[in-house]
Amino acid sequence: MKKKLYWHKVLDNKDTLKEGRVMTVVAGHKDICLSHFKGKFTALDNKCPHQGGPLGEGSIENGLLRCPWHGWDFCPHGGSSGDYNDGLKTYDVKIENDAIYIGLEEEAPHETTVTDIMVETMVNWGVTSVFGMVGHSNLGLADAIRIQEEKGHLKFIGIRHEGAASFAASAYGKLTGKPAACFAIAGPGSTNLFTGLWDAKVDRSPILALTGQVATQVVGTGNFQEVDLVRAFQTVAEFNQRVEHQSKHTELMALAIKHAILKRDVSHLTFPDQVQVLPAQNEKAQTPEGRIAKLSIAPPEDQLDTAINKIAQAEKPIIIVGHGARFNMKEIIELAEKLNCPVMTTFKGKGQISDSHKLACGVLGRSGTPIASYFMNEADLLIVIGASFSNHTGITQKKPIIQVDFDPLALSKFHKVDVAVFGEISRTIGLIHKTDVEIKANKVNQIESIAKRWKIWRAEKKKRLTEATGHGISSIAVFDTLTRLAPENAIMCVDVGNNAYSFGRYFESKNHNFLMSGYLGSIGFALPAAIGAWAAVGDKRPIIAVAGDGGICQYLAEFTTLVKYNMNIKVIVLNNNELGKITKEQRAGGWDKWATDLVNPSFAKYAQSCGGLGLKVDSEEKLESTIRTLVLHEGPALLEITTDVKLI
Repeated sequence: MKKKLYWHKVLDNKDTLKEGRVMTVVAGHKDICLSHFKGKFTALDNKCPHQGGPLGEGSIENGLLRCPWHGWDFCPHGGSSGDYNDGLKTYDVKIENDAIYIGLEEEAPHETTVTDIMVETMVNWGVTSVFGMVGHSNLGLADAIRIQEEKGHLKFIGIRHEGAASFAASAYGKLTGKPAACFAIAGPGSTNLFTGLWDAKVDRSPILALTGQVATQVVGTGNFQEVDLVRAFQTVAEFNQRVEHQSKHTELMALAIKHAILKRDVSHLTFPDQVQVLPAQNEKAQTPEGRIAKLSIAPPEDQLDTAINKIAQAEKPIIIVGHGARFNMKEIIELAEKLNCPVMTTFKGKGQISDSHKLACGVLGRSGTPIASYFMNEADLLIVIGASFSNHTGITQKKPIIQVDFDPLALSKFHKVDVAVFGEISRTIGLIHKTDVEIKANKVNQIESIAKRWKIWRAEKKKRLTEATGHGISSIAVFDTLTRLAPENAIMCVDVGNNAYSFGRYFESKNHNFLMSGYLGSIGFALPAAIGAWAAVGDKRPIIAVAGDGGICQYLAEFTTLVKYNMNIKVIVLNNNELGKITKEQRAGGWDKWATDLVNPSFAKYAQSCGGLGLKVDSEEKLESTIRTLVLHEGPALLEITTDVKLI
C-alpha cells in the first residue's frame, strides 16, 4: 500500500532554477537536490553516497550531475551513472501555479536523545542561559538546546566569538552566583573558550562549558578539528568528562553542575558527534531534589569567640569587603552600623555598599580613594570579609586582622592572620550580631571623620576637573558626569586599563553592581560581560559597559549581538588611540614607549552600521548632554569619547 505523501513547497517559481542547473532546497527537515535537466525537474537525495557531498552545490556537465567534493558523476534524473550500483534516491515532484512541490512521507516523531535529557537535566538544575555558537560538531546538542528554548525553558544567545561566550557566562555567574553555560564546536571553537573560563576560575564564578567533539572512532587520527579536549581542559576545569555511549548521561550533567555550584569553578562536558544523537532509551532527566546540601555552615565556636572578643576590644575597627561577600551585604552593613565603623571594598567589590552611605569609604587599593587608605591606616582592627588579599588591594599586614570566608583555602592564603573564621558569611555575621559579648562599647564613632574625608576628596576631584591639555577630555570629567547621570541601579561592566583605574577612583556608586575581570585582568571583558548581565536581568535594570579603545576592539563584533537581541546595553568607549596603561608601565619601568599606539575605526559609525545608536563627543562642553542622550536611549547604543591619555 502506497504511503500518504505530504507536499512541501520548495520553490515559488519554477523559473528560479534554470535549465541545466541544480540547487539545494529544503522540504520539511530534509535537504534535497533539485535538478532541471532536459525540461524535467527531479528531486534527488542531496548526499553523495560516497562521501556525503552536497549534490545541490554541484553542477551538470556533459549531461551528468557532478559531485562538488570528489567529482563523481550521476544521472540528473537519479539513475546510475555507470557500472556501479550508486544511483540516487528520487522523490515525487509536482508543479502547481508555477510553484514546485516535493512529496515526502510523514516524518517520524522526534526520538528523545541523550542530549535531550542532559539539557533537560541542565535546565532542571537552574542553568537557563547558554551563550555560544552552533557548528558542525555540536549540531545534535544544539538541537537539544533548541527544543528547551522553544519550550521557554532557557535562553540561547548566539555570539560572534566563543571567547565572548565564556566571558558572558563568567559575568553571569559573578552577578548571580549561579552557573550559565558556554557552548562551542570541537577544536578551535573550544580553545577559544579558554580565556573566559580562566576568568571564571580565578574569580570563583560557577560556569558550565559544553563542547562538541569529532566522532569517537576518529579521535587520535589527526582528524579535521580534532583536539583532545579532555586533556586540553584539565588545567582549567574542576570537573572534566567526555560523554560516552555507556555513560550515565543525566548523572554526568548533574555532577557537572553540582561541581560548578559547590566548587564555584569550571565544569566541562565534551560530546562526541555520534553520542549526541543516541536514543535516550530508559534514562530520564534529573532534578536537584535531594542532591545538594544547604551551605549555611556556622564557624567553629573557638574561632567565632576569638573574633568576637577582638571586635569587643577594638576602638577603631574597620570592615573590608571583597567580591566574595557580595550576597551578604545586608548583614555586613547592619554590623557596621552597630559598630559605627568604616566600610570599604576591594575593587572587585566596588558598589557593594553605596558611596552615599554614612559609613562608606569607597574602594581600597590602586583603583581606590584616599578615604579608604586613610581609615585602614587609622584602624586598630581589620575585619576582612570575602576578600582575597590581592596586591592590587593592598590590605596591610601590620594591623590585627580577622578574616571571614566560606572558602577555607582563601583563609590565610598569602600570610598569617590573627583570626581565620571559616563559615558561610551571612551565618557568621549573624552569630556575631547575636553574641552576648558587648561589641558596641568602647568604639570611636567615625561618621563625622568619614564625611570630612569625603569632603576633602571631592574638593580634590574638582581641582583635577580643571586640568586640561587640549588633547581630549579628562577621564575624571567622564566619570564625574557618569556619576551624576548613570541610573542608580545600573550594572556597570568594566574593562581593564587606565579606564578601569579611573572608573574605580572617580565613579561614585549608588545601588550599582560592578562586573570586572578581577584576578585574570583580561582585556576585552566589558562588552561580553554586559551580554551576560543582560541574560541575567533582561531589561529590568540598565546595563553600561565601559572600555578603552584597546579593550573594545577585542570583541567589537559583539555589538551586532546587542542589536540582534535588542539588548538595552549602553557602551562607553574611551578612545585615546593608545594602550595607555601599557605606555605608563613602560615608562615606569625605564623602557621606551613602543608598540602601544593604536589605529581605530570610528566607533560611533561602526555602531550605526550595525543598526544601533552611535554617538561621539570630543569636547567637554557636550559631554553631559551626550551621556544623557545615551542613557535615555531605548536599545543598544555606543558612545565614543575622545579622551586624553594623560588625564586619568
